[in-house]
Amino acid sequence: MADVSSLAASDRQTRQRTWVLDFLKQHPHFWTAQQIHEQLRLEGHTISLPTVYRSLARLVSTQAVDQRVLAGQASYRRCSTKHHHHLVCRQCGATIELSDAPLEQWVQATAQAHGFADVSHLTEIVGTCPDCQIGRPALQATANQPGREREER
Repeated sequence: MADVSSLAASDRQTRQRTWVLDFLKQHPHFWTAQQIHEQLRLEGHTISLPTVYRSLARLVSTQAVDQRVLAGQASYRRCSTKHHHHLVCRQCGATIELSDAPLEQWVQATAQAHGFADVSHLTEIVGTCPDCQIGRPALQATANQPGREREER
């Protein structure tokens, strides 16, 4: 995953983009643009919601930040730099990073069997986490409590 320092020389690094990236580095789970905006303002930063959206779009385009869309809602996270996938709870947003060699082999074999080349893929598995299954959501997906990260299993 690229860092902001790897942006093209013509791409001016803004103070606001740095705030957004620094926030995501310090809070390793998925956040919506609205949640990021609210948290940055609570930290005393003067930043508009459109600026947060523009910053996130640029950070996603440079692969400095991952974006996922669940139920029509985009959220953003500074993920590991290695190729990975996500296991996400549809109720509370808990997220586990997964890397799975057999999945990668299946993707390549399937693409090759159908004559596809230069293949890329995104895999996100959505389900209900153990806490939510027993009615004890580990997290409520609200503006003050975005999805938390869990270790890979």
